Amino acid sequence: MTTRTCPCGRPESYDACCGRFHSGSAAAPTAEALMRSRYSAFVKGDAGYLLRTWHPRTRPERLDLDPGMKWTGLEILGSTDGSAFHTTGTVTFRASYRGGSLHERSRFERVDGAWVYVDGDFLD
Repeated sequence: MTTRTCPCGRPESYDACCGRFHSGSAAAPTAEALMRSRYSAFVKGDAGYLLRTWHPRTRPERLDLDPGMKWTGLEILGSTDGSAFHTTGTVTFRASYRGGSLHERSRFERVDGAWVYVDGDFLD
């Protein structure tokens, strides 16, 4: 990843990719796009975006991110549904950080037309 590319791993710049979702100028069109933008929010330390894109039913009252956490990469391993034609979807991914990785299958739903993160299962 160069400083010109988005932290989510897409070749676009941050502003053209996840940055537009973080700023509110666009909404993630798919569950995978939301998952990627949430990963980028973890990289950027944007707890506000993470809370705004969390399902109201499962959202914590607050989110304290560890400023020492260094996220190093995202790999999308698979997805089901989650397109403009669905109301639910899953994304399976591996997010790497300095010293390890997180392997999860995340669940997403649409609320008032917008994709939100519901919860996830750790896979290993």
